[in-house]
Amino acid sequence: MVAVPSDVEERILVKRAIARDREAFGALYDRHVIRVYRHIYYLVGNAAEAEDLTAQAFLQAWEAIHRYQQRGAPFVSWLLRIAHNLGVSHLRSRKPGTELPETLVDHSRDGDPEETLQRQAERERVREAILRLRGEQRQVIILRFVEDLEYPEVAEIVGKSVAAVRVIQHRALNALRKQMRPEDLKGAAAHG
Repeated sequence: MVAVPSDVEERILVKRAIARDREAFGALYDRHVIRVYRHIYYLVGNAAEAEDLTAQAFLQAWEAIHRYQQRGAPFVSWLLRIAHNLGVSHLRSRKPGTELPETLVDHSRDGDPEETLQRQAERERVREAILRLRGEQRQVIILRFVEDLEYPEVAEIVGKSVAAVRVIQHRALNALRKQMRPEDLKGAAAHG
């Protein structure tokens, strides 16, 4: 049996899901649930809310899959756009004065508890700075650096040109630099 490339396999799954094949949509869910959850969690900062919103994102995707069109951008870009819109709507619905979301926990390294706490604090400072960015800037930074998407994928998700995404990213990074002391950025980048 010849191995089918992942992107070709995904296109087949998407076509089957559009035809209302639940098993194919389940396979798409399995492929992307962690990424969607991570994206939403980074926006809302609460595990329980992120789980609920992730479920809602996949439900909305299932209900709207017949409108999905493969135009060169990967399926995950469409899915992340749904997830992002849900996360932003959720944040807007929070009452004013709601605390910033809980700290991201770094389980990737074992070691000195003091160093672990320091890394968590540094990441939280960066995360809080990102959350203070304008919506469009925040979205581009999360998609580019948290989700590690390329410019064309980000452009597809945000509905802008690649050039516009580059400008938004440049302005967002400048805004982050102004918000943070240089040592905060160095520490978070080294551990992030």
